[in-house]
Amino acid sequence: MTRKPLISGNWKMNLNHFEAIQTVQKLHYLLPKDVFEQIDVSIHPPFTDIRSVQTLIDSEDLDLKVGAQHCHWEDSGAFTGEVAPVFLEKLNVEYVVVGHSERREIFGETDEMVNKKVAAIQQHGMTPIVCCGETLAEREAGETETKVLGQIEAALAGRSNEQIAVLVVAYEPIWAIGTGQTATADDAQSVCHAIRERVRDLTNDATADALRVQYGGSVKAGNAAELMGQPDIDGALVGGASLDPDEFARLIQFSVG
Repeated sequence: MTRKPLISGNWKMNLNHFEAIQTVQKLHYLLPKDVFEQIDVSIHPPFTDIRSVQTLIDSEDLDLKVGAQHCHWEDSGAFTGEVAPVFLEKLNVEYVVVGHSERREIFGETDEMVNKKVAAIQQHGMTPIVCCGETLAEREAGETETKVLGQIEAALAGRSNEQIAVLVVAYEPIWAIGTGQTATADDAQSVCHAIRERVRDLTNDATADALRVQYGGSVKAGNAAELMGQPDIDGALVGGASLDPDEFARLIQFSVG
């Protein structure tokens, strides 16, 4: 089965809405039109930028997808500082990152919370990008697959085969995020393959073969082609490199060969 790769730019807590508009405009200008026939590209700005980015994409008919970095699982309530999935749906958000290691480690998100968010995001017609990954200590102890596959099983619990087939999983080894270190292409492929095979065990061949699995962790233009050339890697969740439209455009083009 041919899966269309997805490259997602996670801006984290960077760029105000003026900078966001300039970055998106330049990125789209740098990318040839035919790139988007081969690959999907999503932009995940801070909440304060989403409206500006969405208006720009819609008004200029840009071939980019609007994404978010996080949301709550409830539609409303006394949750100071949180954002409901229904709010994102109204802004034409298509992809929402869930369970990023920074959310888990800094803000205490649990597997149970991630599972609730996955359900809420899909309920509102958006696609979750479910993050998973191990620490350096877990990797050195030989616990990578135990940790990663446990996170995936928890996140997907209660989802139907059809719902699992259309979501995205992002494998991001925590020790590689923002450190300049990157898993080798073989190591990344090994874990992404294990994820797909565990999904196959939980569901069926059609679901596992349809699932898109991204790699994340210091992905740059210089290593994108080798990573994207692996049979079980269907895109990338990109952090720092996505803030520079020149670098991000090169990365996207290297990803499609």
